Amino acid sequence: MSSPARSFDGRVPAIWAALLTVSVFAHAHVEIANETARGVRMSYGTALAIQVSSHLVVAALLPAIYWLHRRFPIPARPRNLLIHIAAVIPFSIAHTLGMAALRLLWFGGIVGEPHSFPLTADRMLYEFAKDIVAYGLLSAGSVALRHYLARPVPAPPAAEVAQAPLPERFAVRRKGREIMVEVADIDWIEASGNYAVLHVGDETFEIRSSLTRLEGELDPKRFVRVHKSHLVNIARVVEVTPWVNGDWRIRLQGGAEVNLSRRYRQRFEALAPVRA
Repeated sequence: MSSPARSFDGRVPAIWAALLTVSVFAHAHVEIANETARGVRMSYGTALAIQVSSHLVVAALLPAIYWLHRRFPIPARPRNLLIHIAAVIPFSIAHTLGMAALRLLWFGGIVGEPHSFPLTADRMLYEFAKDIVAYGLLSAGSVALRHYLARPVPAPPAAEVAQAPLPERFAVRRKGREIMVEVADIDWIEASGNYAVLHVGDETFEIRSSLTRLEGELDPKRFVRVHKSHLVNIARVVEVTPWVNGDWRIRLQGGAEVNLSRRYRQRFEALAPVRA
């Protein structure tokens, strides 16, 4: 069976875009204040362009920081901290050269204003000192954001849950006939557009229903969401093994394998705790 596609959480770039936008305006005000203290007059547009060039490069480097923390997580192996310390060097070089190129393009090529950004050893060391702090903040933010977005969604209070009878079987149509499928015999269920596919041994049956609706109708002590597109019958699980990027693989009695996303792992372990 092919591996399920890794889900993309659009909240991540949206949150970073908001944070970096706020940072641009805050740093622009600081830039003007610093230049005023030195007796240099700087327009708000110039300060904004300087900060936008820096933050655009930071945004371009964020995926690399995320990859480093997935590939070399510090909690998993403390010596990975040395890798992240070493990564500050290429991060700072890329950041400094990138914003220098953007400022040259903007001020020299588009606006036609003089702007000095000499890439001397002193300037590179100055930018490196600032980038140590920047890399630390970006790393802390990426880790904190990942844990925040991966937190389990709280279940509604018991009083709000409708006490509807749980179905024991489904009637599915095949070749003009209605076939009864016992809920207990279902290995797992996957989403397929406006349908849900019931996997029962070597057979599959389609019913017109969303996965979210089925999750609300089925016994929560028997069926658990393990991926945005999958429900599994906990009684049919025979093996759970580590996979990649914090995800796990579930093997069912029929031999099928599905992805246990780290986003849904706490739900799964509430029914079947995984012991290392």
